[in-house]
Amino acid sequence: MAAPTAPAPVDLTGHTHLTGVFAPQRREVEVDDLPIVGELPADLRGTYFRNGPNPRFDPIGSYVYPLDGDAMVHRLRLEGGRAAYTNRFVRTPMVLAEERAGHALWAGITDPYTPGPEIVGPDLAGTSRQLPDINVVAHGGRLLAMAESDLPYRLDPADLATLAREDCDGAMALGSTAHPKLDPVTGDLVLFTYRLDAPYLAWSVVGPDGTARRAPTPVEGVDEPVMVHDMALTARYIVLFLCPLVFDIPGLLRGGSLLDWRPAAGTRIALIPRDGSAVRWAETDTFWVWHFANAYDEADGTVVVDYVQWAYPSGLAKVATPQRGALVRAVIDPRDGGITRTDLAVHPVEFPRVDDRELTGRHSVIATAGSSGPGAAKDALLFLDSVTGRETWWNAGDLAVGEPIFLPGERAGYWGTLATDRTDLSSWFHVLAAEDPGAGPIASVRLPIRVPAGLHGMWLPADSALLAPA
Repeated sequence: MAAPTAPAPVDLTGHTHLTGVFAPQRREVEVDDLPIVGELPADLRGTYFRNGPNPRFDPIGSYVYPLDGDAMVHRLRLEGGRAAYTNRFVRTPMVLAEERAGHALWAGITDPYTPGPEIVGPDLAGTSRQLPDINVVAHGGRLLAMAESDLPYRLDPADLATLAREDCDGAMALGSTAHPKLDPVTGDLVLFTYRLDAPYLAWSVVGPDGTARRAPTPVEGVDEPVMVHDMALTARYIVLFLCPLVFDIPGLLRGGSLLDWRPAAGTRIALIPRDGSAVRWAETDTFWVWHFANAYDEADGTVVVDYVQWAYPSGLAKVATPQRGALVRAVIDPRDGGITRTDLAVHPVEFPRVDDRELTGRHSVIATAGSSGPGAAKDALLFLDSVTGRETWWNAGDLAVGEPIFLPGERAGYWGTLATDRTDLSSWFHVLAAEDPGAGPIASVRLPIRVPAGLHGMWLPADSALLAPA
């Protein structure tokens, strides 16, 4: 039988997420003393890491953002009023093989083609591209480039060199979500993973020292492979929203879509007790969730969850109805499965973040990336006071803003965001005072290269052991 023919290249010029602010960046640089407009706060000392999809070579077959794209990790070090930047590709076996070939060998995740042994050798033949390109996490002495429900890659924090795949002492043996949650009280890293085969959902825990505190544990009551991108965490529960986006492998083999949106099924919510007792379930009408802001337990036993809600997963589901987005609060009663949902802010926002030190407890401000008007791209940051409901906007004008991140200084708090100017495609890291983010940046660091838009990042203070010289 003849070997399958590699699919044609993707047309970059007509692809929204391969052009403009999303266009791939192939340069790797290391630059100190970056230009700064304004003055970086003297008490802001640490490092911002950000990961995101960035194909090493022009894709073939298909490219579905944000599921496709090789990982590039960016590091911005801030200290003493100065800034330094480094970026590196995460060099998986697939990236290394393509670098040897000088072009893409693997197709996109929704394309059934995989290269054969005559192209990539027997060890890589028939494999799918590894995609540790969603998030970056530091825990237990490890810096990890996180994939979508797969094993992450460990990086050297000194130079961002790729070290190896990592299973965190077996806690991630079945894979991990790209969004594990760090409990600031216990120091545990709590995670889940979804799978195409049973068990379709599992959860586990990595202790503060990097060892497995709980091995992968199946979530009972899940009988089909459902995509679940993010999770929330309280002191008592792991919170998973099972929206009806189902992996349909038979449909893919028949030439259909890998993912099937089944709105008639409704949305199920799992409250998984962290003590290992039985899962509590709640059911409600259909919606889609990419990202959570935070969750916490109330004294009366209910669970409060703040998240961004969409009518359906745009780009992954073929739906003709109008899209609607909002920052929403759900209150769930684990005793009877009761749930109420209230809109906190009805705007097309994404990437909700709180001060990470508030995770699992009551939070104050929720920061999101949004749009200044109907039909506009992400050109603003919204800061919502979750207690008073007050909205504060920073309109970024020509800037395409990314996920906000809270930056705890030694005397004050700040918000940071990586943004790219649509007029000249220059990329910047903007620092806003947390006490008045609507006033705009107090300092802006010009980056030496354009950083492709999206996805997720984290902040490590300068005294973190992970950043200490070897």
